[in-house]
Amino acid sequence: MRWLNFRYAKRRLAFWRAPGLALVLLLLAVGAPARTLHVGAGQPYPRLRVALARAAEGDTVLVHPGVYQEGNLVLNRRVVLRGLGWPVLDGRHRDELLTVKAHGFELSGFVLRRSGQGSMIDYAGVKVYDSRDVYIHHNRLQDCFFGIYLSGCARGRVEYNTLQGDPDHQTQNESGNGIHLWRCAQMHIRNNRISGHRDGIYFEFVTDSHIERNLSENNLRYGLHFMFSHDNTYQRNTFRDNGAGVAVMYSHGVRMQRNAFIDNRGASSYGLLLKDISDSYISDNTFEGNTVGVRLESASRCILRRNRVERNGWGMRLTASCDQNYLTGNAFIGNTFDLATNGTVMLNVLRGNFWDKYRGYDLDGDEVGDVPYHPLSAFSYAVEQLPAAIIFFRSPMVEVLDRTEKLVPSLTPAALVDLRPRIRL
Repeated sequence: MRWLNFRYAKRRLAFWRAPGLALVLLLLAVGAPARTLHVGAGQPYPRLRVALARAAEGDTVLVHPGVYQEGNLVLNRRVVLRGLGWPVLDGRHRDELLTVKAHGFELSGFVLRRSGQGSMIDYAGVKVYDSRDVYIHHNRLQDCFFGIYLSGCARGRVEYNTLQGDPDHQTQNESGNGIHLWRCAQMHIRNNRISGHRDGIYFEFVTDSHIERNLSENNLRYGLHFMFSHDNTYQRNTFRDNGAGVAVMYSHGVRMQRNAFIDNRGASSYGLLLKDISDSYISDNTFEGNTVGVRLESASRCILRRNRVERNGWGMRLTASCDQNYLTGNAFIGNTFDLATNGTVMLNVLRGNFWDKYRGYDLDGDEVGDVPYHPLSAFSYAVEQLPAAIIFFRSPMVEVLDRTEKLVPSLTPAALVDLRPRIRL
């Protein structure tokens, strides 16, 4: 019996020593080595569609300069798709350019232009479904209905892309969003430039994500628009010259820091709208040149700290539905109206802000005004009740009304007061 076991062991050893067999089995175990497929005129693959069909998991497809009009390209495998010399994917206003359903996909170095357009189908330059760890960077998207559209994705990165909508589309129905995320988590949107779309960046049902150092300007509606999206961080972005500024709605746990909201003007425009938002932190931002710097509606337990609110029509509009918000360390400079509200009950706290219209004194030298400051003028309160009254803004009677209100407060809410106004910036 022991002799039979010895013979069996020798056969197994000879099997493993067979020429090349061990290498074959090793390759089967770890997978075949990744390949590089070249696409373009004079390359092994003249058409990108063929190369994508032949590519296996982990392969790299290098696309050489040229214009590729191949309809909607669908990718279901983890592939690195890289452009050399800015090759162009052209949808001819008919098709979606690239549809991806693959984890770990990477796209860079392309011009993606002229996607299809429609009111029933969200055509996009790049659309990614239900994928993790995707990386879309250093691309140029031109005249696409939606630019980069991610649905059901996690742990993705969208960085260093330039997105320019069609300048001839003047209505929201003719344009989609630049970077659009729906039901995503742990995403990073950084260093992108977006203009000419409906909304520059759009979030819905997106959590635990970071939006940093993006420039969103000259969009038809919002520079940034997000709803039902909790625990997200927005830092060092610039939102400029958009139709209605930035809207943050139906969310909690939001952090917005060191952003710039500049020159968002219009009949119903604002730098930032906080609507039905709670337990959030808005600090060290700049609100400059907007119709309304910040508008708060049904906001609760938010902290607005060290923001610079400068040269706006209204610095802040705080509706009566807001409660337990804390405004401290902010600077109000050169606004037509620093603060406005439409209610008589004030359930928010103002403390330690700088008001350039404050005319108090500081006898003890602690850089805090010795008398409280009531930032709400009688005329701004009247305008909230009757908007048509704004036509009397330059009337001498307005100054008389405001001066009288400061001497004998009676019209404005007594609780809307900064008990410790700062003397200096």
